[in-house]
Amino acid sequence: MTDYKKKIQKKAETDKHGTDNKIPTKKDLDKEKKGAATDPLKEMEIKIKSLEDEAKETYDRFLRVSAEFENYKKRSAREMSEFKKFANESLIKELLLVVDNMERAISSSKDEGNSNNGLIEGIDMTLKELLKIFEEFGVKQVESLGKPFDPNFHQAVMQEETDKHPHNTVINELQKGYIINERLLRPATVVVSMSKEKM
Repeated sequence: MTDYKKKIQKKAETDKHGTDNKIPTKKDLDKEKKGAATDPLKEMEIKIKSLEDEAKETYDRFLRVSAEFENYKKRSAREMSEFKKFANESLIKELLLVVDNMERAISSSKDEGNSNNGLIEGIDMTLKELLKIFEEFGVKQVESLGKPFDPNFHQAVMQEETDKHPHNTVINELQKGYIINERLLRPATVVVSMSKEKM
């Protein structure tokens, strides 16, 4: 290299204040990298910290997904159980009309003193079997007669004055009510007492 080129290079290396601020060359950068990389312990600590943070984040994500999945399983099981409990509701509602007709047939034959006792016994046995099947599916009759009127289970169509029963008591049941697995299927249609004093 000529003296002239050396002078230009030296000039470029000094700034206007006269301090030596060398422009880093590729060799200088490689030396700096080697100097920083010469501490493998520090480098490993940085890697370990990074991997620990990543593992913690992954574990937190796993816990959240696991909890969400457990909630989903519980919700699905609850929904399936509810579906099974009430899946037959519409069919049973239709069959209640058959039960009502059988009860009316038995009731009217007793009132008229009909001589077809064998037929009435057959209807009665069929009715009992049908009610037994209802019980297997969680269907029960609402007990109404003599009980206080409850708008959650009874539908009052009439009030009747009487001194024989306390006020607001069911004294006659026109149509039986039914519940399915603690849910009202059909309210009982009833006549409710009304004391004469309340008038």
